[in-house]
Amino acid sequence: SSQLSSLPLQILLYVNGIYYIFYFLATLAMIIYKSQVFSYPDDLLASDLAVLFLMGILEVPRLYLGFKGNLTEAEAPLGLSLGLTVGSVVLCVYLLLWQTYVLWADVLLSAVLLSAYGLESGLKVTAIAAFVS
Repeated sequence: SSQLSSLPLQILLYVNGIYYIFYFLATLAMIIYKSQVFSYPDDLLASDLAVLFLMGILEVPRLYLGFKGNLTEAEAPLGLSLGLTVGSVVLCVYLLLWQTYVLWADVLLSAVLLSAYGLESGLKVTAIAAFVS
């Protein structure tokens, strides 16, 4: 039998997991910095932090299902991971465009993360297509 799981996808999931830890900590530090330097309304600070923590909570099952689906060559977990990626993209776009204060570092970190999500999604769709056929 041939192996259908995707090595590039597996590597990207691993690298994306490491990068997300950096992204989360850097974004949290920037939100704390912005709350000290700028006049940050409490309700907006709470919503920005809630989005960041929701994104962190969403990232764990997204990566787990991606790893599991790719290694077991199962399209259902990989499809669920793809769906969770859409949710992560929406939250990342919120942090990129609609959070209270957006610094150039926010733009840079979010652009890298969105690029990784896009590449990962393309590889997931390719892997699902290989598993189904």
